[in-house]
Amino acid sequence: MTVFQFKVFLKVVDTGNFTKAGEILGLTQSGVSHNISTLESELGIILLNRGRNGVSLTDGGKRIIGHMRNIVSESEQIKQKTAAILGIEMGKVKIGSFPSASAKLLPGIISYFKSRYEGIELELYEGSYDEISEWIENGVIDIGFVSLPVKRLETIPLLKDKLVVLVPSGHPFHDHKSVTIEQLSQEPFIMPKAGCEVLIKERFQSNGLKPNVQFEVEDNQTIISLVHEGLGLTVVPQLTLPNWLTQVSTVELVPETYRTIGLAVKSIKNCLPAVKEFIIASQKLVKTNSENYL
Repeated sequence: MTVFQFKVFLKVVDTGNFTKAGEILGLTQSGVSHNISTLESELGIILLNRGRNGVSLTDGGKRIIGHMRNIVSESEQIKQKTAAILGIEMGKVKIGSFPSASAKLLPGIISYFKSRYEGIELELYEGSYDEISEWIENGVIDIGFVSLPVKRLETIPLLKDKLVVLVPSGHPFHDHKSVTIEQLSQEPFIMPKAGCEVLIKERFQSNGLKPNVQFEVEDNQTIISLVHEGLGLTVVPQLTLPNWLTQVSTVELVPETYRTIGLAVKSIKNCLPAVKEFIIASQKLVKTNSENYL
């Protein structure tokens, strides 16, 4: 068995099917199937259940996949450290990100990083806060953008993202400089579901209040459209908003509430050299351009 076979197996598991894995790895579907079949034959167990809806891990596959991820990670570690010794930058960084960070933070960071380290490949996985943390813990990705704090991971704070009240034109709050939680509790409310709802609910609860929730929505553009139609007010992080808003405006929330965006890894000390360079690049870009993001 080879490290490459492990990589093929992991890519099939992560993508959910042979075709997508082959496209990413530059293999035909039969090439992917051959690598998996050879690996199963050498191990003497079936690793994957094949079905019309894709693939899933067998019990045996679940019990050894973590070891395979560790071997692939160690192999990448050897390659990158050897390259560093030779003065060559190379390798791959698998990054997890949630949508607003992908839209506002990542493009500049990736552009800056690639201008300095052309030989390092970046691979992006987009998901929710919980999915990103789970991917890091399971070794699916090397590093991820998260909302702090998170458990069982080491983190690097990057940016404080203020939560603001979104109101439609013509609403009595439209010309206010600020709106209190007490005032919000008396209005129809649209509850975001992308993760920051935890902060919003905590803010209401700490003041002994309960929001008058009319809708619970995950998509940011849908939330903005509902506010625009006068169907309720909402509280969202500034980073989630487009650069230009029409027919709706933002008002300060009192008391002020922030989410802290940061990077998370299993271990800062033991992460890949390329991941450490990505952390440094992210810190520099966010520090330099934080005013442009918000």
